Amino acid sequence: MAPPKLKPPVYVLMALIAMACLHYFVPISRYLSSPFSYVGLVPLIVGVGIAFTAVRAFARAGTPLVPFETSTVVVKTGLYRLTRNPMYLGMVLALVGVALLLGSVASLAPIPVFAWFIGRYFIRPEEVFLEGLFGAEYLEYKAQVRRWL
Repeated sequence: MAPPKLKPPVYVLMALIAMACLHYFVPISRYLSSPFSYVGLVPLIVGVGIAFTAVRAFARAGTPLVPFETSTVVVKTGLYRLTRNPMYLGMVLALVGVALLLGSVASLAPIPVFAWFIGRYFIRPEEVFLEGLFGAEYLEYKAQVRRWL
């Protein structure tokens, strides 16, 4: 299977647009209203922080950030000790935060679709790619650290 042509942040943007459209055009039910919806700032800020921290770890290690580019090292420090995919985890948390800020049931719908899509078209193929590139080192890391949390 060929890697997707668009990069993960584009899919985050697409999910955000879908969330906003569903919230405004298919208002199923509102479960949070202001000021309670501001609780969404917590996962939004935490998610963005996790993603940027993971990006910085790749930069410090000198390995490419773009999925399916030939990595130079398996990053196992920092957040990568807790999850193999902190960038994707941060993206999902940020989407959860936005859904809470919107406060409607409809805005939640794109989140599991995004998580499934990223898992199917990025995470699993990246794991196969990294196993081929790093062999036993990546398999050992994969056995010790969970995919999400």
